[in-house]
Amino acid sequence: MAVVGVGQMGQHHARILSDLDGVELVGVVDIDRDRAEQVGRACAAPWYTETAAILDGVDAVVVSVPTSAHVEVSVPFVRRGVALLVEKPIAASIDEADRLIQEAAAGGAMVAVGHTERHNPAVVRAMPLVTAPRFVEVHRLGAFPARSLDIDVVFDLMIHDLDVVLSMVESEVESVEAVGVAVLTERVDIANARLRFASGCIANLTASRISQERVRKLRFFQPHSYVSIDCAAQEVERWEVTRGPGGTPAIVGGKLDVQPDEPLRHLVVDFIEARRAGSSPTVTAADGRRALEVAERISRAIDASFVDGRRLA
Repeated sequence: MAVVGVGQMGQHHARILSDLDGVELVGVVDIDRDRAEQVGRACAAPWYTETAAILDGVDAVVVSVPTSAHVEVSVPFVRRGVALLVEKPIAASIDEADRLIQEAAAGGAMVAVGHTERHNPAVVRAMPLVTAPRFVEVHRLGAFPARSLDIDVVFDLMIHDLDVVLSMVESEVESVEAVGVAVLTERVDIANARLRFASGCIANLTASRISQERVRKLRFFQPHSYVSIDCAAQEVERWEVTRGPGGTPAIVGGKLDVQPDEPLRHLVVDFIEARRAGSSPTVTAADGRRALEVAERISRAIDASFVDGRRLA
């Protein structure tokens, strides 16, 4: 395996791969020569500044370059049938995502998308408990980053939660309302979206990359039960209504057992196991495309909130 792009996320992919049994990290690639050398030396792997150096020498590759370059970097690999793990979002647009998916199908290459929260032990623990959600409340707040400024907060942070919500609410999104504000950059830094599903479920999502506090929480409300996920703390709570003697209602629940672990490691192992078995990864290219499609709908709704160059809220 190899890693292309060893910045904030890619360096961790390289670290994990260099430590896995049965995997040989045959190269790290970055256009920043110093960065490539630094990570290569840290992982005891060859380092390069061009993907051409590893194109024909890998079974699988992780692409962790800026979103705008995902397709350009990924296509030469999938055309060769190389299994691809591409960081989220899958591409910069639906058209680009469709091109990547088509090229992968033609080359017979499996594609997984790096939505790490789907591999968070807390999300994995909670998923079977969310059966008929009617209302979902999501908050993802973080400090201003030194990365991913080529995309706005919807595609940078909110898309994590879009993927999780879409995997748990098995229904089509009928309508989208959204508002966003560009505060510290030229792109939207804080956004709120309200999704209405065909099932009647409503999901309210807030994402910010200018907060002084770090919050990564999802709450699912459904008939007779409530499930809360803290992705940062890797904690899950479940509360439900039961009937005691004589039919007296009682509320029972609390924290559930969750074994903390690194979601990214689970993501990488899941990808490798799917490649070896010839099976589908947990987060497929189709999943990545769906999350991107909803993110684009949110982005268009935010754009529609402009009047004479100013936002309505």
